[in-house]
Amino acid sequence: MDMAILNFIQNHLRSTVGDHLFPAITALGNAGLVWLVLAVVLLILPRTRKLGLVVTAALVLEAIPCNLILKPLVARARPFAVNPAVELLIAKPTDFSFPSGHTSASFAVVSALFFRKERLWIPAGILAALIAFSRLYLYVHYPTDVLAGALIGILAGWIAVRGADAIQVRRHAEI
Repeated sequence: MDMAILNFIQNHLRSTVGDHLFPAITALGNAGLVWLVLAVVLLILPRTRKLGLVVTAALVLEAIPCNLILKPLVARARPFAVNPAVELLIAKPTDFSFPSGHTSASFAVVSALFFRKERLWIPAGILAALIAFSRLYLYVHYPTDVLAGALIGILAGWIAVRGADAIQVRRHAEI
């Protein structure tokens, strides 16, 4: 099923515009760059500092299971390694495929924003969805990699928000 979806995208959705657009979109998610920049901006501004801490915590909480545990444990080959007939539009990633780190980081931030009821989650969510789709379009992840990354990210964002809320409740109880 995974390969069927990837091949459908390659055979029916590839376009000149997409071939230029999706490498740029995926580059925003390289090493979580766009999300790290957002976290730093939020941390710098006094009125959004607490939100910046939550977003940073969400990124840490997704990176550990996604990149440090699951990728080496599952050790899934990337689609382009299984089907080398597809010409890649970006440099070949050298790590394993499962789960998608780009998607995990993206959805960790979006879910942290969503669960904190920050309207910024809407444009962030659109970018996250585009980054996730770009991983399929570029033939570097399977749909199940992207789905798992999204689930890990959502859980990480939720845990970060719940943890921050628990700390705040505890601090107010001590006062």
